[in-house]
Order: sequence, then C-alpha cells, then structure tokens
Amino acid sequence: MIKKYKLSFEACGLLLFLIVMLPNFIWFSVPAPNDILRENSITEMIDTVASICQVLMIIALCIFRNTESKKLCITPFIIIVAGCYLLYLASWIVYYVGIVNVIVILGLTIPPCLVFLFFAIDRRNGIAIIPISVFTICHLIYGMVNFII
Repeated sequence: MIKKYKLSFEACGLLLFLIVMLPNFIWFSVPAPNDILRENSITEMIDTVASICQVLMIIALCIFRNTESKKLCITPFIIIVAGCYLLYLASWIVYYVGIVNVIVILGLTIPPCLVFLFFAIDRRNGIAIIPISVFTICHLIYGMVNFII
C-alpha cells in the first residue's frame, strides 16, 4: 500500500484547507451575534486530539500523493466536496444572522470534515483518511457536548 504513494506537494490539498478555513479566519476577526462558539470548551482533551489530527490530516493531504490517482477533475466525489462546502458556508451565514440551533451547529461541524474526507477519497489518499476520521469524530464530540447536549 505504501508503495502507491510518493512524497509530492499537493497544492489542491493546501488550497482546500485554506478555503475551508476562510470562514474561520473571518470569525476570528469579526465576532458573530450570539457567538456561542467563543465559549470555553469543556472537552479539552478531545480538542487536543482533534488539533493534532487536524495537523496530521493537512500534512497527509498536502504531501502524500497516490500514484494511482488521476488528475484532479470533476467527479462525483468532488461534487460532494463542493456540496458539503456550500452547506458549511450556508451554516456560517445562518450563524452570522444570529441563528444558533442544532442544525447550524451540526452544519458547522460535519460538512467541513466531509469536505476533507471526500477529497481524500477522490485523491485515493488512504493515509489521510485515518486522521480525517479521528478529527471528524473529535469535532463532532466537541460540537455535541459543548453546544447541543
């Protein structure tokens, strides 16, 4: 399995990360009304694991290239990536309108993880799927415990 991979800079992986992080950069600079996301987290250990997996996920998406993956083009997985990103953006817009509910929190939690997961699947990057999966679970626990339950 490892023989199928080569170390190679995957610019699309970095670009995807920056695009997904763009709403977060805005949020860091411009607080939203009813901004519950700025509350202290009660899941510190989960958050630490999520942060480590997020770094590993981005490293894996950016430096491991499966030699069997084709040139990036529109595929069903890339369409799903785009759809998940649009759901994520819509959730941020609704959040900035001041609406905070279970659907919005889940929209800020699950779609960005699915963006990375389906991109990795499309790129046949099995190495990235492991940290993405752990990050997704941690991110979901964080959202559920801190804002829903």
